[in-house]
Amino acid sequence: MDWDDNAEEAAFRSEVRTLIGRRLPTYYRDRSVQLRRRTHRPWQGDRIALEPERQEAAHAWREALVERGWVAPHWPAEYGGAGLTVREQFILNQEMALADAPDIGGLGTQMIGPTLIVHGSDEQKRRHLPEVLAGRVIWGQGYSEPGAGSDLASLQTRAVRDGDEYVVNGQKIWTTLAHQADWLFVLTRTDTDAPKHRGISLLLMDRATPGISIRPLVNMADHHIFNEVFFEDVRVPAENVVGEENRGWYVAMTLLDFERSNVAGGVRAKAQIRLILDEARGREQASGRRLALPVRGLLADRYIDTEVVQQLSARIASIQARGLVPNYEASMGKLFASELSQKIAIAMAKALGLYSQLTDADEPRTPLHGYVGYQYMESVSSTIRGGTSEIQRNVIATRGLGLPRS
Repeated sequence: MDWDDNAEEAAFRSEVRTLIGRRLPTYYRDRSVQLRRRTHRPWQGDRIALEPERQEAAHAWREALVERGWVAPHWPAEYGGAGLTVREQFILNQEMALADAPDIGGLGTQMIGPTLIVHGSDEQKRRHLPEVLAGRVIWGQGYSEPGAGSDLASLQTRAVRDGDEYVVNGQKIWTTLAHQADWLFVLTRTDTDAPKHRGISLLLMDRATPGISIRPLVNMADHHIFNEVFFEDVRVPAENVVGEENRGWYVAMTLLDFERSNVAGGVRAKAQIRLILDEARGREQASGRRLALPVRGLLADRYIDTEVVQQLSARIASIQARGLVPNYEASMGKLFASELSQKIAIAMAKALGLYSQLTDADEPRTPLHGYVGYQYMESVSSTIRGGTSEIQRNVIATRGLGLPRS
């Protein structure tokens, strides 16, 4: 298969690079600033930050992408997207990742927006899609519960119909960046007598609704990314159900397939390898000692792995180009990419030695402002979030290989 750009694609790639070169704020170009960041969605926090520099950078970058319709370039033009081809989307994601430019819209563009296009009502599309495209609304995901992680269908958060509303009670956990979100999409149980994969509905909730409370969960790297979310007699309009009542499990699976597509993952993984190679070369020149041969081989292996991730992403893009939703193919990409993130973290730590474990950005002996130490700890969760590696292997086995369920 030929992955080279044709004339039109090359012109589009040049257009993307020009926009990044002219409009990406200096704040996002400063490597020392970005290496100190402790979140995988920097723009989402910058838009509500107290520091003027962060807010201004977030606003300027949002405006640059909104002008081109590139906040959600994969959405059809009728919904306010750029209506780009899948190949153009692939190019845009590649170039954004190469420049380490932050995405705009977060889960709104990557997950709930595409899901509303497939399953949402006309009113839901009219109300929510323009707000996401304008960068005015950020979404959070309410899926996992203390007793329903990998076995998500065991969720117990209840939504009881009361006239034109649902009354919701329960708890969600590991809700990424919920404290920064404006709206939540939440899986709830609406029929307790049905089998566990049925009787589930997906509700859209304004985070400001009375009865919703959010408590922080600090991760092992000492940063607040996750949250617990509690629902106490939260009243949600019945019109906020996505798709059919009690058929939310199928809607949720569509959403997860979008989440696991991860087109830019390979580019970002390769950027990590290049970052470490640059740092290692500088150390070699300063000390006169080359990296040990096993470590050099380890970095080479990981670089090859990043090429594999990009091929898996390209396969997913080709499926989307045919108007289909990737299924087990998305699980293959997610599985390989999440496990690779851990392997890269280990390779980075070995390349930079014991000081790579330091995370204090202001400690003179800390390499790359603590980036490596943080990534080593943060990557632990990569094989859990978005569906564990075990779940992905089950999906690949049953849906991809046709093996019987155990």
